[in-house]
Amino acid sequence: MGTYESIVGGPTGLAQTEKALRLYMWNAQISAAFFVPLHICEIVTRNAISDVIGTVYGDRWPWSLGFERSLPIPVHGYKPKDDLINARRNQPTTGKVIPELKFVFWQKMLTSRFDNRLWNSHILAAFPNAAAQGVSAAQLRQELYDDLEQIRRLRNRIAHHEPIISRNLLDDFTTIKRVISRRCRHSDAWMQSNQMLLPLITLKPQ
Repeated sequence: MGTYESIVGGPTGLAQTEKALRLYMWNAQISAAFFVPLHICEIVTRNAISDVIGTVYGDRWPWSLGFERSLPIPVHGYKPKDDLINARRNQPTTGKVIPELKFVFWQKMLTSRFDNRLWNSHILAAFPNAAAQGVSAAQLRQELYDDLEQIRRLRNRIAHHEPIISRNLLDDFTTIKRVISRRCRHSDAWMQSNQMLLPLITLKPQ
């Protein structure tokens, strides 16, 4: 509670605790409200990236030796090859593997390592609404990577029940919308018509 008590300030006592609790609950509610936009964003993103991988490596790309060998093997940190091997274990189809892969897997696919294999030829088809903005394939790939980094950090804080009240939540929402709309404006409109985030933002305790 210290985070919330320090934000509300004032003398220590019951009134401060009640204010801090209201802010705590609002943080929990706004975090829950983010799950609908985050849900749609992740589904849209992984489907787009999976489509491109499938175009290059075939419909059963999780079992493609060529794709597996293209993945980096870092000494430290997240290892996409290990994630792929674990995700496909005992799964019968690509459609069953896709939701088993971590969000960071899809973000890590959007690095320059895969420009020649995947993105130079296919990214503008996977995110067709970005083409009208006049960005190059390399620019779009980097912008998507950066947007997913912001989204991933937000998602992780929410998943670990951490405060998000110090973030620019409207900017986070705009980033989520941008990723979705670059793939499909209809999905973006559908998400926006079903989200409860924006009304809750206006109810932040003072």
